[in-house]
Amino acid sequence: MGSRFDITVVAENESIGNKYIDTAVAEITRIEKLISSWDTNSQTSEINRNAGIKAVKVDSELFQLIERAIGISKLTDGAFDISYASMDRIWKFDGSMTEMPSEEKIKESVAKVGFKNIILDKENSTVFLKLEGMKIGFGAIGKGYAADKAKSLLISKGVSSGIINASGDMNTWGKQPSGKEWKVAITNPMDKDKVFALLPITNGAVVTSGNYEKFVKFNGTRYSHIIDPRTGYPSSGIISVTVFAPKAELADALATSVFVMGKDVGLSRINQMPKIECIIIDDKGNIFKSDNIKIDKI
Repeated sequence: MGSRFDITVVAENESIGNKYIDTAVAEITRIEKLISSWDTNSQTSEINRNAGIKAVKVDSELFQLIERAIGISKLTDGAFDISYASMDRIWKFDGSMTEMPSEEKIKESVAKVGFKNIILDKENSTVFLKLEGMKIGFGAIGKGYAADKAKSLLISKGVSSGIINASGDMNTWGKQPSGKEWKVAITNPMDKDKVFALLPITNGAVVTSGNYEKFVKFNGTRYSHIIDPRTGYPSSGIISVTVFAPKAELADALATSVFVMGKDVGLSRINQMPKIECIIIDDKGNIFKSDNIKIDKI
């Protein structure tokens, strides 16, 4: 997945703690093999190779992950879409772009993107991508899913408390050895050294999606590296989205979706969902939050 995972567990001693951490690492590695589109032997690569040709039989775990991803696509009106992997990479965020791509090029770039062309057959556990050259990828939810699975496994082994940090995506359970709740610091991208809030998380995940480092600017508009899979245009207006959810997989997907949907639609959608909260920072540094979030101001 190309992500760094830091795993902390509360255990009787260091030796037992290290064994638990090894167990979590093995689980994350197993998931990477299952969902990686870089590994030519993975089931995901097999699905992509057979796009437009035939349906591919997959493990029920991968089938269910794809099924849930399509569910999130429906929930977000396509703002989240695992078939974004089919998109042509016409936007460059490394400083090399001097002009915007043409409207035609942008439209062409998403011609093979569309979750409605992912055909699932539950009875036979098969996945078929309707269009030749179409691809799926789990870049937006893979590390969250891996963290969720590692957490579940550790809980099943009797680990009462811990925190998994998947490159900044935090997934916690239980409490710190002191008996206090785990707390996550939220920073404003406009002033990264300054923490503006500390939020307790007892048994859930917090994911931040940000574009403050990767963006291009044309005609005074700042475009982020998070691209709307429906239009091919980069999102604009938001520089950071933090989502709190019971599972990291869902938090991951929603953080990306809110970026694409924009502040008003994104917050409205989050407010309709139970146990999900959100903090948005726009490109002027203004902070917006969902209705039920409680922030400990610093």
